[in-house]
Amino acid sequence: MSETITLGKALNHGLRRALENDPKVVIMGEDVGKLGGVFRITDGLQKDFGENRVIDTPLAEAGIIGTAVGLAIRGYRPVCEIQFDGFVFPAYNQIVAQVAKMYYRSLGKVRVPIVIRIPYGGGIGAVEHHSESPEAYFAHTPGLKVVTCSNPADAYAMIQQSIISDDPIVFFEPKRRYWEKGVVDLDAPGDFPLHASRIVRDGTDATVIAYGPMVRTALDAAQAAAEDGRNLEVVDLRTLSPLDLGPVFESVRRTGRAVVVHEAPGNLGLGAEIAARITEECFYSLEAPVLRVTGFDVPYPAARVEEEYLPDLDRVLDAVDRSFGW
Repeated sequence: MSETITLGKALNHGLRRALENDPKVVIMGEDVGKLGGVFRITDGLQKDFGENRVIDTPLAEAGIIGTAVGLAIRGYRPVCEIQFDGFVFPAYNQIVAQVAKMYYRSLGKVRVPIVIRIPYGGGIGAVEHHSESPEAYFAHTPGLKVVTCSNPADAYAMIQQSIISDDPIVFFEPKRRYWEKGVVDLDAPGDFPLHASRIVRDGTDATVIAYGPMVRTALDAAQAAAEDGRNLEVVDLRTLSPLDLGPVFESVRRTGRAVVVHEAPGNLGLGAEIAARITEECFYSLEAPVLRVTGFDVPYPAARVEEEYLPDLDRVLDAVDRSFGW
């Protein structure tokens, strides 16, 4: 059965399906129960599955993750919601010192199948701690897997795939895209691999690589470029750790040009790693240097100027133009 639903509703459906399929799945976080989450992603789940499976926690992110570690060791599959991106840092020690290392510390004897859901990115008129993009911290941490969806169909499938995984997964949700709609097959088996990137628009002239909230921006830029006769290929990374760059390399070898787009600051961001790997693997195919379009290296600004901070269609097209200018 296919429905046209928002990305937020697709996540809700995916969480519901996971709760139905496995009694060991529990959801926990601040206001996830009675309120249904600050973005209403868990709306109605506590009512249908009870307070023992959809748990309202105290305002204590370190406590949420620490409790999830204990539950995971005892055979549960906790899904933790961090209310906003910038709120994850009180839990950072638990995530990098415990969640990421438990499997290795136990010589493979202990699994911690925890999913940590983090709404991230700007574009909703909020301030610092509510609009940040901390994905590089977690992608840099061995022992964690990091994914991010960009559309409702992926949101529905990827959240379920993450929950059934035996690895700890940090699941970044592009909050500015929660209300964007798309067609979702609610009976689809979700057989596209979780840790795989995907070409979402074919092109021949340059490759634009993006993930999460910037995929829509990249597609809009490609549409605008087409009106000027320039054909851009767009790759949705989907997985940030491990990176799946095979489709990216194949695309760049065909187009000869690459532009990487993300909201997070450019310094030591995912774009730098991707640019380095493209240069290593595709050097003799490149017609120009790999360029990056990112947020600026400053704390997230006040809402009234966030549009000047966030990468937009014009900045992506400018980078493409500069790539052709070499």
